[in-house]
Amino acid sequence: MKLLKSIISICSLSIMLFLTACGGGGSSSSDGSLSLKLTDATTNDYQAVYVTIEEVRVCLDDENEGEENSWLTVAEPEKTYNLLELVNGVQEQLGITDLDAGHYTQMRLIIGTTADDGLNILGVNHPPSYDGNYIVDDADAYHKLKIPSGIQTGIKLVSGFDIYENQTTELILDFDASRSVVKAGNSGKWLLKPTIKVLGTTVATISGNVGEEGNGGLEGVLVSAQVYNSDDDDVIVQASTITDEDGDYVLFVEPGVYNLVAYVEGYDPKCNYIDKNLTLASALMGTLGGHVNVDTELEDPYVSISVRQSTQCETGIDTKIEIVFFNIIDVEDYSVNLPVGTYEIVAETEGYDPQVHTVDITEDSTTELDINFESGS
Repeated sequence: MKLLKSIISICSLSIMLFLTACGGGGSSSSDGSLSLKLTDATTNDYQAVYVTIEEVRVCLDDENEGEENSWLTVAEPEKTYNLLELVNGVQEQLGITDLDAGHYTQMRLIIGTTADDGLNILGVNHPPSYDGNYIVDDADAYHKLKIPSGIQTGIKLVSGFDIYENQTTELILDFDASRSVVKAGNSGKWLLKPTIKVLGTTVATISGNVGEEGNGGLEGVLVSAQVYNSDDDDVIVQASTITDEDGDYVLFVEPGVYNLVAYVEGYDPKCNYIDKNLTLASALMGTLGGHVNVDTELEDPYVSISVRQSTQCETGIDTKIEIVFFNIIDVEDYSVNLPVGTYEIVAETEGYDPQVHTVDITEDSTTELDINFESGS
């Protein structure tokens, strides 16, 4: 299989966290180290997404992981992070700790409910009534992010790692803001559904530039490394970021083969298998809109919507790419502007099989697509 020529200088990224580890076999009295940093697969929908990380715990006994005494608190940052600042190679150091050598399987991230005493993007203290987890929209308005009861005991990250004597194991927690925020509509209720990838000891970088046709670098473009699984007809976004003021970007990924996709509203998406530098052309735009409804007894149901397009990132090879992704809370309207063309809309919610719809977007008009998940459907 051809290696992605956007692949990637393998680099050892130094990442710091104060963890000890979960579960595994073969631990010894010899020490190694585990380091961890926080980064974000970002979104350009908001000015800021603030999340408070209270502590990090690790599991000491896999067989009894349901018992509280099987988990050890190894870090207490109690810090409020703006995830949208952790892009294009920026990482937040959480800490570092010595660990017994051996194999470990789990860690748990505890989301806090009390903001630190720092200033937010508007130059004021975090509002205490927002419990340390909130967004700032483009109109400088705050929206509190509700923490679902199911994750109040912590986000369990099942990603095995090994600690070796006299060596440092380096990991990245990639907190995906775009997939973690559930948008509210008229209800005003916003949810935090954390989506976090754990990148392994050896990661790769993809770096390049996105420009506008006939002009220079283009700021605010969402650039993602994607994999299309033809067996499952599924698109997996492994990493994403947003270009800086010069159109430059940096992605961290596991070594592999990827489609590189660039998109921002007002332009046609561009996909490339080879070139890390992409040029976007302006597009005619239309709108996709509708209503979502989920028949469920679950608390705070929501629908995840992936907007996909069939294309060729490599000449002669058909593939699919994701253009836009968002979560929308139940019983709400949604609306998204898209370039004129044909799209596949994949809608998912807990307790139901995914729905797949095909829509045509036409210039200066709205294509209506209501998404209903009903019992028996």
